[in-house]
Amino acid sequence: MTTTAPAPAAGYGRHPLRALATAEYLQFRRNKTLLFMGTVFPIGMPLLLFFLARGGQPPKPMGTFITFELFVLCALLFVQYYSVLSMVTTRRSEGVLKRLRTGEASDLQILTAPAIPGALLTLLGTVVVAAAVYGAGAPLPVNPFLMLLALAAGVVIFTLLALATSAMTKNAEAAQITSIPVMMIAMLGMSSIRPILPDRLGMIADWTPFAAISDLLRLGQTGLALGAPDDAAPLDLMATFGETGRPLATLALWTVIAVILAKKWFRWDDRG
Repeated sequence: MTTTAPAPAAGYGRHPLRALATAEYLQFRRNKTLLFMGTVFPIGMPLLLFFLARGGQPPKPMGTFITFELFVLCALLFVQYYSVLSMVTTRRSEGVLKRLRTGEASDLQILTAPAIPGALLTLLGTVVVAAAVYGAGAPLPVNPFLMLLALAAGVVIFTLLALATSAMTKNAEAAQITSIPVMMIAMLGMSSIRPILPDRLGMIADWTPFAAISDLLRLGQTGLALGAPDDAAPLDLMATFGETGRPLATLALWTVIAVILAKKWFRWDDRG
């Protein structure tokens, strides 16, 4: 998958981040592959499985959670992570990042801008999936705040991981290879994968970033305490907050790790 680098804007006015984000959005919109990966795939596949699995029966809380889990996984990997990795790598190889640093925008604004189109598309996808699922009669979430928190934290962490991964990515085509380790680690955190892993590997998978995201999604949608069986009695709204310690600690840890890796590895231009 390739993406064309935009020319650096000359004169940002008072809002350099807005100008950069607009330029990134225009480039994102022109890339048909990224648009497909960011819309049809993460939205269409979870909804297709949701309606096939219900078989004409009223949607159940766990089925609803699994739908959102699959959507969030696809959105974070193929919309947020991969698009930022691809765009930043292309900008670097074309010399755009280096030229942008001579303008009015700060380094933080330059690196934030490529993440905005994916974040907005993820938000739009969340609205579409939620409207379809709850409109079909799925039970409302016990704690929607936890679900939104999981999504927001995921956007931040996978954006930072994309910046770190870009240091090992020569061009946009190479991103298809260098992105594999992060994608595999994320998939290990899925609620359907962790229980079938060997004990030691399962314990490690419990501390991966998507495992924490998945746990918050499950807790927020179903109200089930972490580790509780699917048929256990759900917690009420306030009680769910008491079960967030481990996933929040995991997300905080991974945020720190991702920041350190991005600062240490990210390169503004190609060397040699």
